[in-house]
Amino acid sequence: MKRSSERILTTHVGSLPRPDDLIPLLQLRDAGQPYDQVAFDARVARAVDEVARQQAEFGVDIINDGEHNKSVYSGYLWTRLAGFELRAERSPERSPTRDMLAFPAVYAERRLMSSVRPRKTAGGTSRPRMVCTGPISYVGQQHILADIKNLKGSLERRGAEEGFMTAISPTHPANSIPNEYYRTAEEYQAALADALREEYRAIVDAGLVLQVDDPLIANYYDHAPSATIEECRTYIGSQVEVINYALRGIAEDRIRFHTCYGVNIAPRVHDLELKYFVDLMLKINAGGYSIEAANPRHEHEWQVWQQVKLPEQKVLIPGVVSHCIELVEHPELVAQRIVRFAGVLGRDRVIASNDCGFGTASSGDQVHDDVAWAKLQSLAEGARLASKQLWGRSD
Repeated sequence: MKRSSERILTTHVGSLPRPDDLIPLLQLRDAGQPYDQVAFDARVARAVDEVARQQAEFGVDIINDGEHNKSVYSGYLWTRLAGFELRAERSPERSPTRDMLAFPAVYAERRLMSSVRPRKTAGGTSRPRMVCTGPISYVGQQHILADIKNLKGSLERRGAEEGFMTAISPTHPANSIPNEYYRTAEEYQAALADALREEYRAIVDAGLVLQVDDPLIANYYDHAPSATIEECRTYIGSQVEVINYALRGIAEDRIRFHTCYGVNIAPRVHDLELKYFVDLMLKINAGGYSIEAANPRHEHEWQVWQQVKLPEQKVLIPGVVSHCIELVEHPELVAQRIVRFAGVLGRDRVIASNDCGFGTASSGDQVHDDVAWAKLQSLAEGARLASKQLWGRSD
């Protein structure tokens, strides 16, 4: 994993706005409906090359495929894991979060607006419910090899500093997909970890940086209104063990870990503060940690790193532009945020990023595509300003 040795490098969390005509194809596949495989493969390859070009042109250094091979960051699993059954019934409604309980009128209004807001969806498709009904194994070799080929080809054509690929943590499906086969939750988690490890290894063996995504490390507190902070810490600690089991044998310096509070452009006062779980997050065997640090609930948390020591061999990938605010950050503000982190950690151990994904196409709850790209442009411009200040350049 590269460091900011000569200037502040830039990256992002993974998901970028998808083309309108690509989304129906992705959703047909992920909903288990018939689709044209040849047309699908060709359209995904073009989309990946285009989004790589856009990232390079906007000044992003460490780029990926924009998750243009997935309808949503976790929705691709059934195509790559055996042992699951797709069922027509919809998943039950989620229990209200702490923030939903704190602002019931606001969230009710947002649900109403979401129900009538046009979305980028495939006509008549909905995400089916997955249930574990048999032994889990990885069967996605063909899919991951196609993803790797698309991204590596685009990286070569764009001359990017480095490429990364996202993959879901085994803890995410373990907490969201019902298990009807394994005797215990621990057996279920271990089976998922063993299977997804094959995908992780394929990404790293191809020379790409692996990003493992697990929002619930940070977000569990909001999603479990009755849990105390200590109970949340116990939960997070157990998830860290599962993640490390899945990452066993893979070099830390080829892995970065991302956690966040979700795509939620709404009132948020119950995000678990970084100080309550940072020590547990740092136990994950990764060389870099991607966290929210730009939105109004978390910008102040750069100060946490004045008390918490980031191990010397690791880097921090803080968000310096937000995914949940329509305002586009001024490049000088972005530079200020970067310089603060560099002052605490050292300039070579900061890679500038965004807080969370910009293109979670399963929901209309996100900033507009044009705003997302404007934010990435501001990110790159801010990194250039910070580099001039940190390296004392006049150019």
